[in-house]
Amino acid sequence: MSIRTILFVGLAISAVILIAAWAPAMRKRGISLPGALEVGIGFVTNFFDTLGIGSFAPTTSLFKFFRLVPDEQIPGTLNVGHTLPTVLEAFAFIAIVDVAPLTLVSLIIAAIAGAWLGSGVVARWPRRNVQIGMGLTLIVAATLFLMTNLHVLPGGGDALGLAGPKLWFAIIALFCLGALMTIGLGLYAPAMILVALLGMNPKAAFPIMMGSCAFLMPFASVRFIRYDSYSLKAALGLTIGGLPGVAIAAFIVKSLPIADVRWLVVAVVLYAAITMLRSAQAERRATNAAPLAPEG
Repeated sequence: MSIRTILFVGLAISAVILIAAWAPAMRKRGISLPGALEVGIGFVTNFFDTLGIGSFAPTTSLFKFFRLVPDEQIPGTLNVGHTLPTVLEAFAFIAIVDVAPLTLVSLIIAAIAGAWLGSGVVARWPRRNVQIGMGLTLIVAATLFLMTNLHVLPGGGDALGLAGPKLWFAIIALFCLGALMTIGLGLYAPAMILVALLGMNPKAAFPIMMGSCAFLMPFASVRFIRYDSYSLKAALGLTIGGLPGVAIAAFIVKSLPIADVRWLVVAVVLYAAITMLRSAQAERRATNAAPLAPEG
């Protein structure tokens, strides 16, 4: 059995893991069907996610703008709602882009480990910690988009695999990025930068980043579901809209001139970052202003 076949089987198992954890939770809570807005956000963000824009930062921005999800539930909603569309993306790009098996598998495992540890912490964070964490990660995301559009970042090389110190560096980096995904920093832009810095072909970033996300997100999502730290309605909207968004982008559109879209994303993400940090500041003021409980 080839590595690619093993990865396909693993992706199918990952999807089953999410569904097996999510279905009982939906039955317990009662399904609240998403509206057109939630489904539309899922379609648009996953459509552009498949083309390399990323989905976490734009989704967070839209959630904040339309006030759809409480701040402390956004990380869990992103992970739970985007998982199945991301699995579909991974199937598509692992099938069509060749990457050295050792590199691909090592980086996927590192990202899973980081996400598993990170989600256990973030799912129990208070609202203000989530607001600060997401605000800062959104600023990082906007900076990465800006650097990409200004062509500040390296263009990459021709390698389709890594070895020695470069491979170990990439493993450590993917572990950290997997953990950061649980507070809303999408893995796509950092992974593209990492691949370019290490001299790999930019196309190799797609199966690495999509495969990593597809494997790590179900494990992170199980923890968010267990702690009930997500919005069921919004997550369902992301999934229902996201699956056709991925299919159209991957199998019909395939590519677009997305530089202009990335400029728009920079503006939208910065708006969300400022809003999130202002919410954290308001939360702090409210906490400080709350009267102390009487003694005795």
